[in-house]
Amino acid sequence: MDRLRAAKPPSSDLFAGALLWGVQMLAAAMLGLYLRNGLETSRLAEVAALYFLGGLLSWPFALPVARFFAYNRPPEARFAAFFVTLTAATILMTAFLFAMEYRIFYSRWHAPFGSVAWAFQFVFTGISAVYQFLVIGLRLFLPLGLVCLVVSSYHLAKRMR
Repeated sequence: MDRLRAAKPPSSDLFAGALLWGVQMLAAAMLGLYLRNGLETSRLAEVAALYFLGGLLSWPFALPVARFFAYNRPPEARFAAFFVTLTAATILMTAFLFAMEYRIFYSRWHAPFGSVAWAFQFVFTGISAVYQFLVIGLRLFLPLGLVCLVVSSYHLAKRMR
């Protein structure tokens, strides 16, 4: 029961942390894009929104889960809990948002909602979008995203005792 209580973060950590994590992921993506092609893309605003929202929306899921696993553990285990949870949640949320955008674009060519063909198209469009994100979009988190991840995980591990 103590572990569940410890998993609930203070509201300020949840909201301010989400905003800060979103800004960090936005900065990481913009630096990654700058290093790869000098920010030359016709979709800069969409890419910025995707990575910001991926960070912003992943934080409220990641923080309680990481706090649950980090509770009453040594500092190294707390760091690992935050590192792994933030990594997984951020990648999954950003990939999910990318897949939903991908789905919206391709929906005009899909079968009517609720049909068996639509279900297959929905699933396989989502799978291909996630694959495409992992191959193309994941590298935009590097190098700054990794630095943000290490620093944030260290800070969170130190704060939680």
